[in-house]
Amino acid sequence: MQTSLTSTSFRDRNFFTFLIIGLLAILYGPVILHWYDGWLNKSINIEHEYFSHGLIGLPYAAYLIWERRKQWQRLPNTSHPVGLSLLVLAGILYLTGVAQWVNLSFPVMLIGVCLWLKGIKGLKLQWIPLLFIVLATPNEIPYLMTPYTLPLQTFIANAAGFILQQLGFNVTVEGIHLAVQGRFVEVAPYCAGLKMLFTSAYVTLLLLNWTNNLTKIRLVIVMLASAISISIIANIFRNTILAWLYGIGRKDYFDIVHEGWGGDLYSVFMLLTIVGLFRLIQNYQTNEPVQSIEEQHHE
Repeated sequence: MQTSLTSTSFRDRNFFTFLIIGLLAILYGPVILHWYDGWLNKSINIEHEYFSHGLIGLPYAAYLIWERRKQWQRLPNTSHPVGLSLLVLAGILYLTGVAQWVNLSFPVMLIGVCLWLKGIKGLKLQWIPLLFIVLATPNEIPYLMTPYTLPLQTFIANAAGFILQQLGFNVTVEGIHLAVQGRFVEVAPYCAGLKMLFTSAYVTLLLLNWTNNLTKIRLVIVMLASAISISIIANIFRNTILAWLYGIGRKDYFDIVHEGWGGDLYSVFMLLTIVGLFRLIQNYQTNEPVQSIEEQHHE
């Protein structure tokens, strides 16, 4: 009798879980498909393109949630009062029909579901995949940051101008504008590299989690600082190439590097550099204890 009741209870829980997954798929499936279509075809507004790292981030978050499913099932069914409040808030945001609020309702809904079904323990279990979902959800943060990118734009313009001057080109720099061979080009807010800053930081966090290093605070800080530095340096060289191409009148090549496959190639190369740096740091950390032991033994 006890086995039968346990089996019935298990089936009920599974049915309830699949019901929630089904409802989430109905509500947010079209939203996520819209994100993916925009990211892949660049048909979404420029601020939302800043979150194109979600192309790999969202499937990875789904994989992490699936990987934790048995731990999730073993957690006691405990509801936290904040969970229901978040579910109501997510519903209100979704029903507004405003794109930004509908987007925001997705992570709010997921956090609410975790708290409603499993309480704080459920949220602690799923905090990493939820973090990747939150950081991949399109929002207006890039738009709000653009007024404050002027120092970065000026720095990039001066660095690009300096490099071109060393190569023998006639370059004049005025703030965020460069005159290369008499042709003016601007380092606009969206050319300041914020998109790749976001992407490089996101991929770094994903890489650290994949290798079980996300809890090592010192390594996280070093890797994030390195990723940001690599992103800025790479963007300086990219803007230098763009200014040079524009200055010599090669608009066709300029468009390829600026918005075509050249920009994608630059992004891939930069991310591979971050991965390579991470591998070097890992190898150094692996060899360091061995060297210390050998030195002690020699002494």
